[in-house]
Amino acid sequence: MFGPGESSVVIECAGHGTCTAIHAIVTSLILFLVLLTGFAYTTVLERRFLAFLQSRIGPNRAGPYGLLQPVADGIKLIFKEDITPATSEKVIFWLAPVIKLVPALLVVAVVPFGPKIAVPWFDGKWYRLSQGLVDVNVGVLWLLGITSIGIYGIVLAGWSSNNKYAMLGALRSSAQMISYELSMGLAMVVPVMLASSMSVGDIVEAQNSTPILGWYVFQNPLAAAIMAVALLAEVNRAPFDMPEAEQELTAGYHSEYSGMKFAMFFLAEYVGMIAVSMIGASLYFGGYHFFLVDDAPLLGPLVFTIKVIILLVIMVWVRGTLPRIRYDRLMALGWKVMLPLALVAVAWSSFTVVLEEELSTSAFIVLLAAGWIVFLVSVSYWLSRAGQKPDLVATRRIEVVSLSGGQGAGAAALRAVDKVFSAPAALAKAVSGDDKDDITTGETQTDE
Repeated sequence: MFGPGESSVVIECAGHGTCTAIHAIVTSLILFLVLLTGFAYTTVLERRFLAFLQSRIGPNRAGPYGLLQPVADGIKLIFKEDITPATSEKVIFWLAPVIKLVPALLVVAVVPFGPKIAVPWFDGKWYRLSQGLVDVNVGVLWLLGITSIGIYGIVLAGWSSNNKYAMLGALRSSAQMISYELSMGLAMVVPVMLASSMSVGDIVEAQNSTPILGWYVFQNPLAAAIMAVALLAEVNRAPFDMPEAEQELTAGYHSEYSGMKFAMFFLAEYVGMIAVSMIGASLYFGGYHFFLVDDAPLLGPLVFTIKVIILLVIMVWVRGTLPRIRYDRLMALGWKVMLPLALVAVAWSSFTVVLEEELSTSAFIVLLAAGWIVFLVSVSYWLSRAGQKPDLVATRRIEVVSLSGGQGAGAAALRAVDKVFSAPAALAKAVSGDDKDDITTGETQTDE
């Protein structure tokens, strides 16, 4: 098998300056090319899968099976007229797409794509290096910090455009990011507690203690669901695409952008989709771990890619299934539902960590199964009531206002006075009624 022999010299790349520099440069180039290629064909994946859901054909003209459609779109955007509004803040207007794109590229720097491998070099030695750019001991903090920077690109794009629709989209995006990043941060705390480390590499390795069942999605499904929803809101994907709601805001924060500046926003959105899929796969779905990966480390990137593609398909599926929700309900979901549930998920994991240390394995498994049952029953109950309208007739409150103030002596006195004052009118009505009866009787006798 390919690998160092018993007599070969194996050197850790992290402790060798030249190897570290070459590894960083080569890995950065590979990662950059992979993200650009992934962006191009994620658009094809989305369009073809949405076409499948809607019984359409999708792009099939440019190249075999439409695989050259990204090339055609890129050429079109390159030659499209690039317009800058005369009243815009031009420097910030040009920098905003870059500020949005760069964090989407940087956030995956701490995500490992496979286990360590040994690579031969020209000096006859073998170097053991990681299949990732870098693995820092505060990787989760890096993820939280870098994902928060992207909001500046959207806000600055909306403000610098000097356009009310763009500014409304930017304000929506900032409020949405703040609301859902709280839940996302709490959902990221759960893997940190379970793995006792903030390193993404350590979190991935900790999920390999038990194949598949050791993935954190099975230990805390509530936190995994919150993480999935928060990451959707983080990249402004449907049904959380309120910052660019075309029915209300034309195109939202990028209404004034065209040409390659618009292409950079487009690139940032799809690279962000790939990045959050990588984050979700690493924190809750075991990262690159699966069967045979420990024996064949080169299978790690392949397994990781398959998991990322599955998560991308789910994101596209959500877009083709759920409509855009109202903005006030979006905010209410973030503050009234997601945040409390995220706190419950953190408490659940804290309770689990303590019980795992204090109880035996069998008792811990029983409690974990009980937690799963409670979670599934709660989800089924919520789904059974979702979409039902309340019974307005049963819940309508009818208030009877009494001006008399009740049934006491005062009310009786008021009724007596009312009868006294109404007596003449009642008498006059009765007399006029008798006269009419007499006139009618006389007319009848005359006719006879």
